[in-house]
This record gives sequence, C-alpha cells and structure tokens, in this order.
Amino acid sequence: MKTYKSQGEDETYAIGKSFAAGLSRGDIIALDGDLGCGKTAFVKGVAEFFGCSDEVSSPTFTLVNQYDGDITLYHFDVYRLENPSIEECDWMDDYLFGDGICLIEWADNISAVLPDSTVRVRISKTAEDENTRIITIENSES
Repeated sequence: MKTYKSQGEDETYAIGKSFAAGLSRGDIIALDGDLGCGKTAFVKGVAEFFGCSDEVSSPTFTLVNQYDGDITLYHFDVYRLENPSIEECDWMDDYLFGDGICLIEWADNISAVLPDSTVRVRISKTAEDENTRIITIENSES
C-alpha cells in the first residue's frame, strides 16, 4: 500500500500521472472517495501519461467515456449504480477483460463484479484544509 498527500488538484493530477507509469493493458483501477475529492483529476493525470488527447470529464450520465492514446482508457462513473448483480453488469465484461485500462469512479458501488486483481485508489478529504487529500493506493498483492 502506498499513501500520498496532495495539496490540491494539480498535485492529485501529478500523482495520477506518476501512478500511470506502472499501469499496463488490462489493468482495472477502482477509484473511491467523496464527491469532489479529486477522482477525475487523478484520471486526468493518467490520461495525460498515455497521451490521450480527448478532454477528460466524469461520465456521470453516460457511464463510460473512452479516451484513445498509447493505450485506450475506459473511464467509468458508476455513481448511479447501487450494488448491481453480476448479470446486470455483464455489459462491462468487454471493458474489464479487454486490452485497455479501466478507471472506475465510485467503484465501491460495483465491488461485487470487480476482479480480485483490481487496484484500489481511495482519495480522502482531510480536516487540514479544503484542498488537502490523502490518496491511498492498494494493489491486490498488498
């Protein structure tokens, strides 16, 4: 497990970009944290690392955005899904078991359908100030 302290959106972005260096095709990243904690800023950093030219935004209403770069990224926002069954999420299989990288915001909502190899990224607000975040990254091996 690795823990980082971010003092704002730019640092969260930079941590995401640095984290991306260790990713490869087929990786699944579960992003969790409160509303406005920086999940999308983290994804923007990952997208920058892989040379994705599309504008990164949270796919709250579309469920998934695709960003093409050196490796295709699939950016999910599953906020609106609450504990669906595996059968209800079978449409995700092509993404989860494909050759791109999946980044899933609000992943706790679908934890039952994610494989054990999923990397967990938790971003937490702190009482320190409104911009400070603690980012914890836990691999399945941790």
